[in-house]
Amino acid sequence: MTDHPAGSPAAASSWRDSIPEAAATDLENLLGTGVGAAQEQLQRNGGFLPFALVVENDGEVRLMAVTPADTAQDSDADFDADTMIEDLTQLLRQNRADFRATAVVCDILLVEEESDAIHVAAEHRDGSVFAVVLPYAANPASHELEFGQLAADTNEPAIWVD
Repeated sequence: MTDHPAGSPAAASSWRDSIPEAAATDLENLLGTGVGAAQEQLQRNGGFLPFALVVENDGEVRLMAVTPADTAQDSDADFDADTMIEDLTQLLRQNRADFRATAVVCDILLVEEESDAIHVAAEHRDGSVFAVVLPYAANPASHELEFGQLAADTNEPAIWVD
């Protein structure tokens, strides 16, 4: 899990108005798919490893993952999420000619709120970026996960940068 200072939430509708329709559709698709897949993994397994989603040039959405380096030697070892995110970013950068858009999905700690959250950072090849955070916590009584409000977060380009 990665520590993350609370982002400055922005109005979700304002970001969409500032980018081309095709890019907005690709980013929304990745954001929704990323949040949904992470929620499913959390509910099924109690956690999830960082992963990426891509919109290929033909419009197909694919999931991409890397193996945690630490667990290769010792199956009981904790994985290094930051290294996995760096590896995913490098993999996406190397193959970016095949993609219209990418998103990296990870589990973060919102430091100021002292809450875990799903973080999805999406980027389009036209330079558009958008990210969201979805806080979550286990309900002590029911042991079920409860999700908070989905909020916009800041994001910097990482894939289409040179």
